[in-house]
Amino acid sequence: MSTRLPGPSSQRLAERLWRYESRGSHVRGSTPIFWDRADDARIIDVDGNEYLDFCAAFSVAALGHSNPLVATSLAVQATRLMHAMGDLHPPAIRVQLLEKLAGIAPGDLSKSYICSTGTEAVEAALKTALLYNGRPRIIAFSGAYHGLSLGALEVCGLSFFRTPFASALSNRAAFVDYPRAGEGPAALDRTVAAIRDEIASGAVGALIVEPIQGRGGMIVPPDGFLSALRELCDQHRIALIFDEVYTGFARTGTLFAADHEGVVPDLLCVGKALGNGFPISATIGKAHIMDAWPESASEALHTSTFLGNPMGCAAALTTLAEIERRQLTKRAQELGEHVGRRLEALRASAPVVDVRGRGLFWGVEMRSSRLAETIIEGALQRGLMTFSDGPVISIMPPLTITREELDRGLEILSSLVQSQAA
Repeated sequence: MSTRLPGPSSQRLAERLWRYESRGSHVRGSTPIFWDRADDARIIDVDGNEYLDFCAAFSVAALGHSNPLVATSLAVQATRLMHAMGDLHPPAIRVQLLEKLAGIAPGDLSKSYICSTGTEAVEAALKTALLYNGRPRIIAFSGAYHGLSLGALEVCGLSFFRTPFASALSNRAAFVDYPRAGEGPAALDRTVAAIRDEIASGAVGALIVEPIQGRGGMIVPPDGFLSALRELCDQHRIALIFDEVYTGFARTGTLFAADHEGVVPDLLCVGKALGNGFPISATIGKAHIMDAWPESASEALHTSTFLGNPMGCAAALTTLAEIERRQLTKRAQELGEHVGRRLEALRASAPVVDVRGRGLFWGVEMRSSRLAETIIEGALQRGLMTFSDGPVISIMPPLTITREELDRGLEILSSLVQSQAA
């Protein structure tokens, strides 16, 4: 650390930010650390302080920050073509990405809608499901996070985000409990029974789920959960949507988190790591379901100005190629086993309620949100950057992090947890 945290430059920038940015876009409680640059798993703030990244900027920087190959592909694409005309006259590179997504997506998912953010991918999936079977009701899960646009809020299971806008929501979604792997088969049975009850009430056209729940607490479901959802949706012609915006592209030790159980959804939402920092996302679906969209005559029915942006396509193609070339799926699995062994030792510590995760996607649940925040702040002061959702400390470093860096970060977290126990 070059300065006490937050450093003077961060403090000055915070004052300017608070003066000019919408209050809904930042947290005023504590002064943030302003990033200046980042390289692989290393972050440097505007005061010259250096941090080890244990959050991959919300699971985005799968290849590490400022990956030179992604940066080069963006630079080359910028000199060639930065923007085309979306649905009217698209860039050629968009076809390359569509073909690549069809090639790596599980099962028979073969048609995509390419957009910019995860919430857009969710919106596209929900609209597709409605066109597919005409039934407006949706089953979602308590604790779910699928984005914050008004449409995505319909399936958001976190009351903090929903409550201020409740009067504008149509309440088409029914929420059931998300089962936890450690709760045994009874939890899965309760969830399946609750879903059956909602289906019996009629008009359910879609079920949306995170194969591992992220913002709701890094919750790994019991084996058989996704298979049970697939069976229910097949029985009732319900569109099964997997939201893998957070967990996709090798994060959990398989290319997609649902691959752990070998279950193929009808629609798959991806984003975050897809562009390794450049905003791009996609909804990938089965052809007969995506073809529920009518052919557009004079105007595309679902489009955006930046549909299939060539810069995003270039970043995505390079990112996917690097994940394959460097075998990051296998690496995440191997490092994840190491992380799991290290974190298991914390279970005996008094402040720790639970440890759970897969690959490089882990959560350490503390006894309270206050304890989690204390540890996050202590880690920051010691040069480790991560974050918490409520009482759960999230651990999701870049997939390229070295073993030594990983152990150093885990040691910092472990010592802070042990100090709280003492």
